[in-house]
Amino acid sequence: MKKRYIIYTVIIIGIVALIVYRVIENKKTNSLGNEKKIAPIMSVQGEVLKPQKFDDNLSLSGTLESNEEINIRSEISGVVESINFEEGAKVSKGQVLLRVNDIELRAQLSKARTAQQLASENQRRAKLLLEKQAISQEEFDISNADFESARAESDLIAAQLNKTTVRAPFSGTIGLRSISKGSFVTPETPIATLVNTSQIKITFSIPEKYVSKIKVGNPLTFTTSDATEEHTATIYAMEPLVDLATRTLKLRAIVDNKEGKLYPGTFANVTLPLETVNDALLVPTQALIPIQNGKVIFVSKNGKAQEYKVETGTRTDSLIRIISGIKAGDTILTSGVMSLKNGTPVKVNLNKSLN
Repeated sequence: MKKRYIIYTVIIIGIVALIVYRVIENKKTNSLGNEKKIAPIMSVQGEVLKPQKFDDNLSLSGTLESNEEINIRSEISGVVESINFEEGAKVSKGQVLLRVNDIELRAQLSKARTAQQLASENQRRAKLLLEKQAISQEEFDISNADFESARAESDLIAAQLNKTTVRAPFSGTIGLRSISKGSFVTPETPIATLVNTSQIKITFSIPEKYVSKIKVGNPLTFTTSDATEEHTATIYAMEPLVDLATRTLKLRAIVDNKEGKLYPGTFANVTLPLETVNDALLVPTQALIPIQNGKVIFVSKNGKAQEYKVETGTRTDSLIRIISGIKAGDTILTSGVMSLKNGTPVKVNLNKSLN
């Protein structure tokens, strides 16, 4: 029994010694592993933020529109008797553009005026008879009503006759006509387009967050897709409410076009000044990292990359304004930012100042 007991004791001691050995070895392995897991120092580019003057402008898309524009139509139906304008020519307000045949209306007017004269005479006689009490008041009222009705009929036909002459409602340039002499026209028949381009309107929309910075009278500049010349316009009207679908507000500006260089319907690149900021913080666009709820920037703090959520403003081709989240004097990281994580050791190579 003693021999067996000694054997069991040796086996137990051996097992305990093996366990102790494995524990010590595991600690050594973990220690070496932790040393290996230490992240390497990344070499990145960076810049020290400094306040600078910045003209905060919005770049927008707009459309040029004529100051006034209508489709010329006849108010009555009939055959075109004469066309009194040249396609593409300038016309003056009140100028006769075309005439519709009015023979039938003139005949109706002559008949109506004859009836009016007769009704007038009957009314005169009825008034004399009423004064002599030869007829009743009711009979006189009927005679007077007949006269008023005949006069209204004459006035109606005269008004229709006046509509056979189509005149320009304002001065402008008339376009290509779609009718010829002898054509039968109705109020639905398009005749030509009349536009006034002595002034041009620019219609565009701005995001709702900039609405409080815009007022009637503010200037703007724009260029068109067919030229590089820059034009200056003035905002003269704004919609009273924000579009719920697009969250934008529509504005309209106006510019003189006496030289006729601008054409309605042309696309416009609008630059709208918002404000001049003397201490703006600008960062390169590549320093920003988009996330689900906004944007972040990495800043070097004590040799490590730290992530800061920022609020951005207007951007240019290469820079974007930071409204909040970081401050002047911070060293922002501008290269390799997509590979960085919070706490990554970094060695920053400073670029030249943003100023």
